[in-house]
Amino acid sequence: MAIHLLPCFLLLLAALTATAAAAESTNTTSCPDSCGNMSIQYPFGIGPGCFRNGFEIVCDGDGDGGGKPVLAGATTTPMPVDRLSIRTAEARVMLPVGWECFNASDEVYDWSDGGGVRFNADGAYRISSAHNQLVVVGCNTLGYIESQRGEGGGGYSYAYYTGCLSFCNDSGSAIDGACAGVGCCRVDVPPGITDNRVNFRAYSHTERLGFSPCDFAFLVDRESYTFQVGDLRMDRNRTMPVWLDWAIRENVTCDEAKKAQGHGYACVSSNSECHDSRNGPGYVCNCSMGFEGNPYIADGCTDINECERHDEYPCRGVCRNTLGSYECKCPRGFQSDDPFKETCNLRFPVAVVIASGAAGCLFIVSVVVFVWLLREEKRKTKEYFQKNGGPTLEKVTKIKLFKKEELMPILRSNNRIGEGGFGEVYKGLLGDEQVAVKKPKNVNLADQFTNEVIIQSRVMHKNIVKLVGCCLEVDIPILVYEYVPKGSLDDILHDSREPLDLDQRLDIAAQSARGLAYLHSDTITTILHGDIKPANILLNDDLVPKISDFGISRMITVDKKYTRNVIGAVSYVDPVYLQSGRLTSKSDVYSFGVVLLELITRKKVSDSNNLLRNFLDAYTKDKRVIELVDSEIAATEDMELLHSLTGMIVECLDLNIDQRPEMIDVAENLRVMLKKSQSKKNDIINEEITVSK
Repeated sequence: MAIHLLPCFLLLLAALTATAAAAESTNTTSCPDSCGNMSIQYPFGIGPGCFRNGFEIVCDGDGDGGGKPVLAGATTTPMPVDRLSIRTAEARVMLPVGWECFNASDEVYDWSDGGGVRFNADGAYRISSAHNQLVVVGCNTLGYIESQRGEGGGGYSYAYYTGCLSFCNDSGSAIDGACAGVGCCRVDVPPGITDNRVNFRAYSHTERLGFSPCDFAFLVDRESYTFQVGDLRMDRNRTMPVWLDWAIRENVTCDEAKKAQGHGYACVSSNSECHDSRNGPGYVCNCSMGFEGNPYIADGCTDINECERHDEYPCRGVCRNTLGSYECKCPRGFQSDDPFKETCNLRFPVAVVIASGAAGCLFIVSVVVFVWLLREEKRKTKEYFQKNGGPTLEKVTKIKLFKKEELMPILRSNNRIGEGGFGEVYKGLLGDEQVAVKKPKNVNLADQFTNEVIIQSRVMHKNIVKLVGCCLEVDIPILVYEYVPKGSLDDILHDSREPLDLDQRLDIAAQSARGLAYLHSDTITTILHGDIKPANILLNDDLVPKISDFGISRMITVDKKYTRNVIGAVSYVDPVYLQSGRLTSKSDVYSFGVVLLELITRKKVSDSNNLLRNFLDAYTKDKRVIELVDSEIAATEDMELLHSLTGMIVECLDLNIDQRPEMIDVAENLRVMLKKSQSKKNDIINEEITVSK
């Protein structure tokens, strides 16, 4: 089909004349200096004698502060101007969109007006390549600019061609904000373009009329347009902001223009400079360094008072304005290596004396403050020691009382190995002994601390973490325990998932039970732990368990069976204790039953899952408990032994506390189970040896 030319506007470059243009009057004092809210400065102007040839502005409406500025000379539609800059030689205009539309027969039935927009007969303007881009919107649309008819052959009718192809597979292809070839494409424009004569290459639109009935192409400020899918059906009367570069183009270069001084040379202000245009032939004028204003009118460039503009022209001394520049010096008696950037300082020795006196005074004040702080620190240390039961604990021979200074090297961030609800835990050395130092959080422990440390000092068992000592010289006492290197049972079961056979699990359970039985039955005063869970069972390198966190914050003696605040992790706490607040040795048995369940299933009991319920349901209904057991032991171990172990877990979890076994019985049953398992393995090994012989 025929190609239709759809120009949005036509900027025709007039041929350079053989003679220089006649000098124009720059006496614009009686000319309007604004239109609407826009300042109009020469070479632009409104009305005869108020503008340089090619720079006429028409104020569409009231010229006295009202109206809208448009470029003069447009033959079809006004070209609105919303920005004019003398300093950067730029203008921004609003230009219509070029378009063509298709009918059901896949023919172009309508298109934008093909001619008549003519306002650049003097060739003052070029389309800015720095600010603009060509955008093509549509499906199966090839749009491009033809600009400046070619001269001298070469096979092309125009000197400039630039464009891109936009494609759509279906109505869902285009995406808001994406202009990369699907529904929308864009391309930078080269410098030197004088117009934006738009052409389209027609492709089939038969299957796309429903969502893209027209092709669109337009120049636009690259910062002012973002593609939207709705633009495939955009308003055909829409306009876009386009930046223009302007220049004085009667003489091609500054050198040629200067030779024609008095015959149209535009840089008429003293203290102005000429620069060749960066876009097309011609030149522009700027005020010289240190001056500002309008270089296109006589005396238009005025001196800048740099001393009034501290942000732009710094001076740390005394500033004095000069013509085109400024001076910055230090006052008499002061000096600076660079007063523009560095403060001026006294150069006389008196400054040193004053500085030395100030330093001396500061030193004396610092010493006084230091002595006061030291005495205050000692007073607080003594107060904390008394409050935390120091005089009583000094009589306990098995617990060492550490000075605060002894523990400070350990309490560094690089030594921290853990943090929880209790506080922070640090690893370090005290002499030759490796220890774990626990720094509790800010809680009130003063009422029970002394009594509990004394009780802890009486707990001596290989399956209970040893309390080495404590520090009482701080607000919250710091605890020092033996270091247990392998971490907690919780870490091994659920984090590292270190392989564990049934004998190892039984051994861990049996020794943990012996530790708890010791607390319940073998101490002078019965001790209830109250927070038994895998995280509180630590393991050394030989997998020997040691019960922790039953001291200071959680240890409760039998004379404190009732408590208002329930202690411990809810998932492991005895439901009877939760309801009644009554803590007994059978509460620890229940919690230990939950630990045994985690030990054989390797599943974590939490508030959000149903492990306990599933286990009890499986046991009471059809005893298919084996399906919940960890596959690592369920497939290879003694099923009879596993059933015995699950039966004991059910007894520990009985909601009737009187039906639960004592911890000493649990420990003995686990010991017997372990012995049977080991004996059976030994029999199997001996049998295999006999067969091999």
